[in-house]
Formats: sequence, structure tokens, C-alpha cells
Amino acid sequence: MNRVWIFRLIAIAIPFLFFAMLEGGLRLANYGRDVTLFIENPQAPEFLLPRPDVVKRYFAEGVETPNVTIEANFFSKQKSDDALRLVVQGGSTAAGFPFGIGASIAGMLDYRLKQTFPDRDVEVISTALSAVNSYTVLDFADEIIAQQPDAVLIYAGHNEYLGILGVGSAYTAANSQAATLMYLKLKNLKIFQLLQNTYAHYKGQTKPSHNQTSRTFMSKVAKHKNIPLNSALYEQGLTQFETNMQLLLKKYQAANIPVFISTIASNLADQKPFSSAALNKQGQVWLTKLRNYTLLTHDELEQAQTVARQQQSADLFYALGQITYAKSQYPQAKTYFEQARDHDLLRFRAPTAINEQIKQLTKQPNVTLVDAEQALTKQAINGIIGRKLMLEHLHPTIDGYFYIADSFYQSLQQSPVIDDFPTPISTAQAKADLPIFEAEIYWGKAKVAGLMADYPFTDKPHSPKLPPQLTWQDQLGYKAYKKQLGWIQIAQETAKRSQKSDPITFNKALKLLADAVPNDSNYNYQAGTQLIQARRASEALRYLKRAVEQKPKEPNYRLALAHAYAMQQRFKESLHWLNSVLKIDKHNKMALSAIAQVNQAMNQ
Repeated sequence: MNRVWIFRLIAIAIPFLFFAMLEGGLRLANYGRDVTLFIENPQAPEFLLPRPDVVKRYFAEGVETPNVTIEANFFSKQKSDDALRLVVQGGSTAAGFPFGIGASIAGMLDYRLKQTFPDRDVEVISTALSAVNSYTVLDFADEIIAQQPDAVLIYAGHNEYLGILGVGSAYTAANSQAATLMYLKLKNLKIFQLLQNTYAHYKGQTKPSHNQTSRTFMSKVAKHKNIPLNSALYEQGLTQFETNMQLLLKKYQAANIPVFISTIASNLADQKPFSSAALNKQGQVWLTKLRNYTLLTHDELEQAQTVARQQQSADLFYALGQITYAKSQYPQAKTYFEQARDHDLLRFRAPTAINEQIKQLTKQPNVTLVDAEQALTKQAINGIIGRKLMLEHLHPTIDGYFYIADSFYQSLQQSPVIDDFPTPISTAQAKADLPIFEAEIYWGKAKVAGLMADYPFTDKPHSPKLPPQLTWQDQLGYKAYKKQLGWIQIAQETAKRSQKSDPITFNKALKLLADAVPNDSNYNYQAGTQLIQARRASEALRYLKRAVEQKPKEPNYRLALAHAYAMQQRFKESLHWLNSVLKIDKHNKMALSAIAQVNQAMNQ
């Protein structure tokens, strides 16, 4: 090689060496942030949890970030051999907003699957958080794969336009999908963070005033409030979802991880369009007729429909839906309501096309369709989703959340992905024992009242009208809404008040506390012994095993575990734990007595 080429190679290498050294120096100086998806539990490093403020990875330091978090849910750092580990991805509905993780897909499935698989470690991990879309779902994939899930469950699609990084969002990283995907790849580099932070500093991006932070996310997120059906920006949102989801599925398919993707639902009957195209004089006349007259002929309705199509009016379609609904023409009314949603210019609800894309995606290998929208439609009054199942535009009621989670449960049960369900919990059984407290329901309704007291539900923000506080549970929920207490305090107070009067709620409270704080041996011991008293010994095992793991030298925990095994006539396991008590305390009278009883039972 001649000298000219040597000098050329050196010249080419110098910039790369410079940036490599700069990156290394920034890392040594601990510059910037490493906002990983999963972090250790500070109190119990053997457990991981999704990082609550992971949304910060999409913003420069010191810049305003949306007030959205992943609710704490813990799982073992080291996955056990018999574990059933599922990960849920998606936005606010997947996260259980406004009720919290107990109403979420992960919360309801975890509670139900623990009863279904009493002898297995069940971990349903929620990585869902409000305001995110397919970019975040894609961005989380590699870190989720590293946790070796048995399946990934996805409920997403509403935030493609106005979510973080959405095509119409004020929180946009770039003006094209290719640039945004590149941004996701570069954001963890320290050099990139240095440039991002420098740009934010000189642009004058600062933390907002108190008045700004008091506004809801919906009031701040919409950069593009006018995205007509079939417009360039509308099509860009569909392309964004399709491309990102295809990339996501390729990652999971390469890792041989099954994926369950659900159709998504929104309020059709009882949510008028947020924004509709301006009507000309003819359109205004028809809108007045539809809103004020019910005795319109078939021909008049056809004329109104033609005008609605010509003028792309969400308001006209919604009025047509209301008048045909009043005439008990429910299939036609549903079609009109769907057209009203699709023509809504302010795209806080996903259009019909997103569900069509979801159904196409599930035709790929190792991908299963979960039709939650159809399940909700079956439960809806007259087959049209409305306020019975939706709190506002798209967040479900407790019943709505249950039927979404039930759809995933049924799909998992019917799929060959997971072994046969040894103790299947019927829909009726599950609905009678939901992992959520009455106080959380009040808390959630108060949060929705706050949401609906601001844009886009009202032109000017005002003080929310909260539900009346009729019970002690409502009072707890109100205190939680005012940030005077948290979920743990709600669960503790519910357990205390229900101990003597309501054994079902008491049992639920103890189980949820034990699952929420798996490193607390006392919670787990209480949950296990209460389940023994309720003659549900098979369920008690997981909690008592955890108690023993946390305090291996506590003989009472081992005695309780032996008792649970004996109740199931699993005498060898019972003897094992009883003998282990004698290794700690060789004169333990309860262990000696129980060993004699178990031996007698084995000989009979």
C-alpha cells in the first residue's frame, strides 16, 4: 500500500477516533442519563421493576416531560424454570388508566393466572404507560426480549397521531418516520445526548410554570388539531403504525416469542366528535334538522348522509348515528358512529383503519389476534360501545377493563403457546373477584373528572366536579386523588376494615399486598395463612414459599407451608418442610406433632 492511501485511511479514521474518544470520555465522566426500561428494586435487588419515569429517555435533560409513569410492578431478576412470564405493552388503556394497575390487562391477568397456575411462578409485567404509541412499543422490545417472556401482549394504536413522537404531536422528535427511528437508535449515545441537551439549552426549553403543569396531557399534546380523513398526515399516522409494528414483530419472531395483539375500542355512542369540518349553509341546515327532528323519512336520511360524505362532517355523521339509534336501527347507527369517529379531526381516538391493520398483522406466524373490540361490542347496549363500558372517549369502565383482560385470558387459554390451564377460572368467577378496591374506583373517577375539566372536553379549563364521597372507601379514594396517601395505604386500610366483616375482600387485600411487595415476608405469610383458612391451600403455596425465601430461618413460615401441602395430600412435600423445621429447632413441638399426623395419614 502506497503512502497516499495510508494518509487517506488516517484522514478517514481521525473523525471516528475523535468521536470514539469523546463518547468514551463522556461515559467515564458519567455524563447524561441511562434511562433503562428495567431497574432493580432498591429494597430487594433480587427483584426488577419497569422504571417508572422511563419516558425521560425521549427528552433532553431539564426539558418538560409529560407527567406519565409506569406503575410499579415487580418480578424476579432471575426467571425460575417453571415461571410463566408475560409482558404487556401499550398505552393508557393497557396501563389501566385511570384506575391503576389493578384494572389493567397485566393486573387482571396476573391475579387470575395465579389462581389458574397455583404451582407456577406467574409474572405478568406491565410496561404500559399513557401517551405512548408504536415508537415506544418498538423501542422497548429489545429490553423485553432480554427478560425472556413466554409471550408479549399488546393493546395499542390510539396514540399514533397525538401521542409522544406521534405525527400530530407537540412531543415530536423528528419530521419523518425514518428520522424518528434513527433518533431512537442514537438517543442512548452520550454524544447525541450532549448535542440534544445543548440544543435544548440554547433554544430556551425550560421546565414549565405551575399553571402549565396543572393542565392535562391532552390539553398540551395536540400540535396538529386538524387531521382530515385520508389527508397526508392521516396516512402518515397509518404508515407509522404499520411500519413500527412490522419491525416489532420481526424482533419477537427472531427471538421466538409469541405475540398476542388486540383490536382496540373507543366510545362510539356517547362521545361526540371533538372537532368537525366546517359546514356550508346546506350542511348547517341538515345538522339542525337531524338534531331537532326525529321523524325524518328514509330519503331525507339518505340526503343527509350524502351531505355528510361530501362535507366530511363528523358532526353530521354523529347526528345521523343518534337519530338512527333512536329509531332502533342499531347496525346502521353503529356505522354512522364509526364514520363520525373516523372523520373526527382531533385524533385522540384511533380510526377504524388501525384495527384493520391489527387484524392483518396477526396473520403472521406466531402472532395471535385478541379481538377485545368485539368482546366489548357483545357486552355493549344494543351492540354499540358507549358509557356502560367507556368513561369518556376511550378509557374503559371497570367492566370494560374486565372484558378486555378476559379476551386475553381466553386467547391464552385457547392457544398452544401456554400449557393446559390446570385450574381455569371462568369469566363469572373472575368477574366476581376483581383485583381492585372500591377506593381505587373512586380515585379513578376523580381523575377522569379532572381530565374532562380541560381541553378537549371543554374550551376553558375549570375545577372538576368530583363524585360524592358516600362511603369510607370513597373517602380513601378522595385522599389518594389529593395525593395524601397511596395504593399501599388503601390496601392496608381495606384489609383492616374487612378482616372481620368481609373475608373475600380481606383475602384479596392480603394477596394484592403480597404481590405488590413480594420481598415483604409478613405480607406473604399473612396471605398464605389466610388462603389456608379459606381452604385454598394450592394458592397459598406461592406466598408461603416467598415468605420462606425472605426469612429462611423462621420456623412458622415453614410450618405453614407444610400445612398447605398436607391439605392437598402432598405428604412428601409436607414432610420435607416439617423436617426442615427440625433442622432449625430440633425440639419444635408443632413440627414433631405434625410429622406424626402426616405419617399416619400416609399409612392410611
